[in-house]
Amino acid sequence: MTTTPLTVLVVGATGSIGRLVVAESLAQGHTTRALVRDAARAGRQLPSDAELVVADVTQPDTLAKAVDGVDAIVLTLGSDGSGHSSPENVDYAGVRNILSAQDGQTPRVALMTAIGVTARGSAYNHLLDWKRRSERLVRASGLPYTIVRPGWFDMNDADEHRLVFLQGDTRRSGSPSDGVIAREQIAQVLVRALTAPEAVGRTFELVAERGPAPSDMGPLFAALDQDAHGALDAVRDEDNMPLAKEPERVRKDLDMVTQVGKPRHD
Repeated sequence: MTTTPLTVLVVGATGSIGRLVVAESLAQGHTTRALVRDAARAGRQLPSDAELVVADVTQPDTLAKAVDGVDAIVLTLGSDGSGHSSPENVDYAGVRNILSAQDGQTPRVALMTAIGVTARGSAYNHLLDWKRRSERLVRASGLPYTIVRPGWFDMNDADEHRLVFLQGDTRRSGSPSDGVIAREQIAQVLVRALTAPEAVGRTFELVAERGPAPSDMGPLFAALDQDAHGALDAVRDEDNMPLAKEPERVRKDLDMVTQVGKPRHD
């Protein structure tokens, strides 16, 4: 499939998935911009033909240059669990800040969260709830999006490369039995979603099962149900996080980002 090259911003570019997204985006012929906090360090980790832009998702006033003129954004943020890099500050507020920085732009967005993100009462709730809230921000923004919830990274066997897209987030054991997927294939799906018309408005869990990798992801995207227009949660997700019980700051953020994808009439 031939597509028009895009200018793609990768957020979380030096992470284990982000680095692969940068490489895959370049391989697909896209001009690829990597958001990094330390250009010298990132220069040793990323391909030389990636454009580096120094910014910090936790500091909104640094983001204008990073998002300026991009056609698409891939968000692969991952916190280390506490302090400045807490799930709220990075996995959630980082997405909010990128969306808020658009200033009238309407890029295509691919967001990576996690399989089991809708589980409640688990040992990982402090992380999963903030990732789920980041999904809600993206849906509320009105921007064209795809949300990918990968299974357990790189725990697939050598013959497990057949991609399986699931919906409803019913695999919530918090163990590899929920599904496994190679990091490289996660990156491929995120980048391909940016140019596949069938991927717009879809949220799905991504795992791999026995068999070869597909040559065309279009039919996999097309077989998915689209999220309901205006809904905060994905199609088939369990309704177990009432908006009325969400923190006030979270509700205010949702109200704020609802203007992002609307055309401006300045």
